[in-house]
Amino acid sequence: MAKPIVAIVGRPNVGKSTLVNRIAEKRDAIVHESRGVTRDRSYHDADWNGRDFRLIDTGGIESVKSKDQFAPHIREQALLACAEADIIVFVVDGKTGITDEDEEVARIVRKSGKPVFLVVNKKDNPAAEQDGLWDFYALGVGEPIPISAAHGTGTGDLLDDIVAALPEEDDESHDGAILNLAIIGRPNVGKSSLANRLAHKKRSIVSDVAGTTRDAIDTMIEWKGMPICLVDTAGIRKKSQVHEDVEYYSLVRGLQAMDRADVCLLVVDASIGVTEQDQKLANMAIERGCALVVVLNKWDLIDSDAQRSDVAASVAKRLAFAPWIPSIHVSALTGRSLDKVLSAAVAAAEAHAAELRTSELNDLLARIRESGHTVSDKGRRLKIHYATQTGTKPPAISFWCNAPDLVDDAYERFIENRLRERFSLTGTPVRLKFRRKTEAR
Repeated sequence: MAKPIVAIVGRPNVGKSTLVNRIAEKRDAIVHESRGVTRDRSYHDADWNGRDFRLIDTGGIESVKSKDQFAPHIREQALLACAEADIIVFVVDGKTGITDEDEEVARIVRKSGKPVFLVVNKKDNPAAEQDGLWDFYALGVGEPIPISAAHGTGTGDLLDDIVAALPEEDDESHDGAILNLAIIGRPNVGKSSLANRLAHKKRSIVSDVAGTTRDAIDTMIEWKGMPICLVDTAGIRKKSQVHEDVEYYSLVRGLQAMDRADVCLLVVDASIGVTEQDQKLANMAIERGCALVVVLNKWDLIDSDAQRSDVAASVAKRLAFAPWIPSIHVSALTGRSLDKVLSAAVAAAEAHAAELRTSELNDLLARIRESGHTVSDKGRRLKIHYATQTGTKPPAISFWCNAPDLVDDAYERFIENRLRERFSLTGTPVRLKFRRKTEAR
C-alpha cells in the first residue's frame, strides 16, 4: 500500500526542515538560517513504533505581498502538499510568537479539512516551555504542542499522536523492486520541467533563474506497472562556481542522489550541446556505477540540419569515452518523446542488473582466442583462461589470466566492445577485472 503522508508546513525559518531531519533520523533536508532555502516540496521516509509514513518538507509560506519572486511558487507547492497529505503539522516559532504570516498559514490549513497538529518549535528550555504557549490558541487550529526540533524535546509525544491519527493500514502490498531514477544536469537545462512532465503534475518549481531547485526531490510515479522513484536534483555547477553554503549542500545532495540511483538521466540543453561540465557529470555518474541515459532537452529549439549536426558532434566528441550511453531528443516544454525517456531508462536499468551466463562468457572468450587477438610484451603473451560475472549494478566481469599486467587500456576496450556486441548492455557501465590464475583456482 502507499505510505500515509504527513506534510510539514509553516512560514519561513521556523524549523520545518530541522523537524523533518529529526523525525526521519537523517540529514536529508537542507537546513540553513537563511529564509527560503527549501523551495520545492521534498519527500522523506520515516517510521515510529513500527508504523511507516512519508514526510513532506515544504518551503516557507510567505505573505501574498512578499517581493520574493519564488514566494507564489513556494505557496503553490505547500498547498499541493496539504492537498496530498493525510495529516498536516503546522510549525510556528515559539520564540517570536504569532506573526501575520502564521495567521495566513492557519487560514490555509483550516480550509484543508485535514487533521492538523500545531507545533510550537524552539521551546529549547523544558522549564519554560509553557511560556507564551496559550497565545497560539488564537490561530484556531487546535492545541499548541511545545517541542524543540533541535534537541528532540517533545518530538516523541508528537509522533505518538501523529501515528495514532494516521489512516488504518490495509493488507495490500506492492510487489516488485522500485527503480531509482535521478535527474542530473547543469543548472537551468530543464530538469524540473522534465520531472514535472514525467510525473504528470507540477512537482518542482520551474523558473528561468539558475539554481531554483536546491534539494533532491523524490516523486513516486508508475510506468507500465513499474514503480519508479524519480529524483529531481539541484543543478550541479563547477566546484569553482559553488559559492553559497546552500549551493554546497545542494551539490552534496545531488551526489547522494547519484549514489542511490539505478539510472541517471543526464539532461543536456540541446540548444547548447554537450558541454565540458556535462561530460564531467557523466563521468561522476559512471564512477558511481550508475546506468546512464542522455536526455537532449529543448529539441524544439533545434530547427536546422546544421544545428542538429552540431549537437550530434558535441555528443560524439564529449561522450566518446562512453559510446554506450543512449541519447533521446525531447522537449519537456511540449512533451515531445517523453515516453521514450522512461523506456530507455528501464532498458538501461535491465542492462545494469543483467546476469550473464558463465558458459556464454567463456564461449565469447573462445571466439576471441580463435581470432588470435591478444597483447604481448618482451616475449610474454597474455592468455585469458576463464571468465565469470562477479557483480551486478553495474555488471562486473572477472577474467583469470596468466599476466594481468599485460592488459592495457586498448585491450580492455577491445574486450568491453566484444562484450557489448554479444550482450544487451546499452546504457550501463561495465567493470572488468583481470586476475592472475593461480594453482588454487
